[in-house]
Amino acid sequence: MKTKLTLIIVAVILTSLQLSAQKKTIAVFNFDTQNIDITPEQMGNMARLEVEKLDTFEVLDRYDVAYLAKKENLDLNECYGKLCLLDVGRKLNTNKILAGSVEHYGKSIIVTLRLIDVKKGIIEKTQVEEFLELEDEIQSMINLTLRRMLGLKYNQLLYNRLTKTSQFQNAIIAQNKNRLKLSGPRLGAVGFTGESFKIMSDPESQGGLDAFPLMFMFGYQFEIQYINQGNFQALFEIVPAITGLDQSFVFPSVSILNGLRHNVSGWEFALGPIISLTSKAKGYYDNNGNWHLSRYWEGNGSIPYEEKMRMDSRGITRLEAGFVFAVGKSFKSGKLNIPVNFYIIPSKDGARIGLSVGYNASK
Repeated sequence: MKTKLTLIIVAVILTSLQLSAQKKTIAVFNFDTQNIDITPEQMGNMARLEVEKLDTFEVLDRYDVAYLAKKENLDLNECYGKLCLLDVGRKLNTNKILAGSVEHYGKSIIVTLRLIDVKKGIIEKTQVEEFLELEDEIQSMINLTLRRMLGLKYNQLLYNRLTKTSQFQNAIIAQNKNRLKLSGPRLGAVGFTGESFKIMSDPESQGGLDAFPLMFMFGYQFEIQYINQGNFQALFEIVPAITGLDQSFVFPSVSILNGLRHNVSGWEFALGPIISLTSKAKGYYDNNGNWHLSRYWEGNGSIPYEEKMRMDSRGITRLEAGFVFAVGKSFKSGKLNIPVNFYIIPSKDGARIGLSVGYNASK
């Protein structure tokens, strides 16, 4: 008798354990979407995939749900309210229902999930999360919201990146997503100081350019980022440019700069060499400060003045090297980046001072 009783107790315990171990069924319907480029059906499929990954529920197959809904003449397209969901859930004979909505509101994406207990007829759990407006990360948002609702472990670092602006710019940018990249056209002006100012203004008969010493510049900046950690990027900037077309001159140059940029504020500084084509000639200044070419010396013997090479329209075009110091800041308007840079190229004949403005759109 005792043996039979023991066997009955063991059988009851095993049956209870088996029943408790069975996963509860859950149906995931279409999600209500507002101002999002994803349909309710696609959003529901995305949420269903995330629930299946948890391996916590027995998720009803979407084709089975569609078949049963058609068989029972149920319309799931606009079924977002509690009463409708409970009615459908009972007819599908499922234990749980996951419903929700995703709405792009202002500069935020609001994800709302509701877990409904069909048998009890109640909303068992609700979770509302506010994320940054990053539509490419919506699937991660659903995953995080679902895990937080069910009390499961979730990626805290990813959650911070998608909910805090500073964390997104600090970490997501560092993973090459939407990082600040400013390759694009550059427009601006270059002014001359010192002796270069006078040479630009002098008539051509005196070796000048007979030009106004402020010229238009346009070019294109290419960027190569070799470090992108935390809030900072280190990068090479290659800027081919042409100056002087507004005054019928062509002064080509190429700058190769090494810079450091702050991803969040947009401030940066850079420095490096610049190679340009310049017409130069050898000559001297007489006692009256007038410039003469050495080849036109008419006196006897050697020239009694200090000779030097300087810019001269009558000279030979040659490569000239200089050094650029630049500082700038990038402004944002939506996805439009507007970098503004101030730079100076010092030399013994006078500095070139420039201001450039660029633009590009982050993808």
